[in-house]
Parts: sequence; C-alpha cells; structure tokens
Amino acid sequence: MIRKIVPAALLAATIAAAGCAEGQTSKAVAPAAVDAVATVNGEPISRDVWNLYVKTRNRGTSPDELTDEQKKENLDGLIEMYVASQQADKDGLGAGEDGARIELMKRSALAELLGQKVLGDKEPTPEELKAEYDKQIEKMPKIEYHARHILVDSEAKARELIAKLDSGSDFATLAKENSSDSSAKEGGDLGWFAASRMVKPFADAVEALEKGSYTKDPVQSQFGWHVIRLDDTRPLTPPTYEAVSQQLGQLVKQEKFQAYLDDLMKTAKVDRKL
Repeated sequence: MIRKIVPAALLAATIAAAGCAEGQTSKAVAPAAVDAVATVNGEPISRDVWNLYVKTRNRGTSPDELTDEQKKENLDGLIEMYVASQQADKDGLGAGEDGARIELMKRSALAELLGQKVLGDKEPTPEELKAEYDKQIEKMPKIEYHARHILVDSEAKARELIAKLDSGSDFATLAKENSSDSSAKEGGDLGWFAASRMVKPFADAVEALEKGSYTKDPVQSQFGWHVIRLDDTRPLTPPTYEAVSQQLGQLVKQEKFQAYLDDLMKTAKVDRKL
C-alpha cells in the first residue's frame, strides 16, 4: 500500500502541539519512554505524540478506531517524520530563521494552552457582556465620511491637480486620469468609512473638510500624495447588542487573560537587550 504523505503544514501543526515531547531523548530513562510506541535512533515516540498524530492525520479518529493495517501505515508515517526531523537537526536546519519559526510555533501553542487553562469553561456573565458592549460603543466613531481622493507620487503633481480643481475641472475625471489608487476607475470614490480606518494624515484631512470641499494643500501619507474631497457625512449607527454578543464574549475573555498576563509580567525577570 502507498502511504499517504501528511502535508507539511499539518506536520508542522502536529510538531508544534507536541513540542515538549520532542525534546526528550532516550539517553535518560524517562517514564515516557516506557510507554513509547516506537523508538527512532534511540529517541522514544510517546503515546501522547502517537495519539495526536493519528487524530490530526485522520480527522479526529483515535488510534483505537484504526485497523491493524491503518495503524501500521500511520506509525510508519510518524517514524518517517522522526527520521526526517533528526536528519534535519544533524544538517543544522533547525537553526536560524527556520529554528525561530519552530520556536514561535511552540511558544504560541503553549500560550494558547495557558489561556484555555486560565479561562476554563467559565463564560462571561450577562453583566460583563453588557459592560463590554457599553465600553466598545463608547469607543466607536460617531460619524462616517463619504469621500473621494486622487493619489499621485509627488507634491508637485498634487498641486497641479489642485490648480485644475480651482479652475473648475471635475474631480472624478481627474481621479480617473491621474490617480494611482485602485479607486481611480470609480472616480476616486472611497465609499463610506470611519476616519479611524484611514492612515492618520488622511483621516485628519477628511475630518477638517466641509462637505463638498477639497484639500487646498496636498496630503502626504506613506502611500504618496493625496488630493481629497469630502462628499458627505452621516451618523454612524452602532450595532445592536444581540448582533455582537458572540464577539463581546471573546473580548471579555481576551481581557481577562490579558489581566492574568499583566500579573505574570509584574513578577517575571525580564532583561531587555534591545
């Protein structure tokens, strides 16, 4: 039978989840080695790693649900992964940026596990959800803007376009002919947006404009030079509590975990080198 090759991304996820087990070696007689499903060049493959590998490769199926032939196929694949990873270590492939990527995957997985442990199965209370809703609504922008812009690569070109607007040229036509932004085909139309969605120089310029007016001086951002016209404004209607209740629960949990991390940081011995 031709064994199915597990996709690299799937293997990476499996390795990251079992990162702690990978570090063990058979040179020390560890309890995990007693329950190993195999050893590869003296390195034990623990039953925990085996169980996770099977479930990951077989969409949640446990090893007990496999036939003997399927177990052999899966174990062969796991052994091959260990052989390959050991050779990669010998070749120094676990160093540099690749090693850093593996380390980050491991740390990220461990941090996620800590979050699950800290939060457990405790769901936010209705009072916590309502308080979070009120806080988020308070932070929301109150106005939306409908604007157009022309994006060019120099201040001189932007001033030339402003002079044409002063002479009565049509903004949309100038945008179609000159703007390097994807909105050019729409005459520079950006639709409705909250100022907070835009880079600060652009947002500040929009907020300072009167309806129907355009910027008399070019606005520079990291994207280039903008000429902006404000077409309209309207009050921004906040979402209802019911529409965002699920997201609110996630926010409450994130904030609780962040508070837990803040406490950990207070006692952590950190020596910053940068």
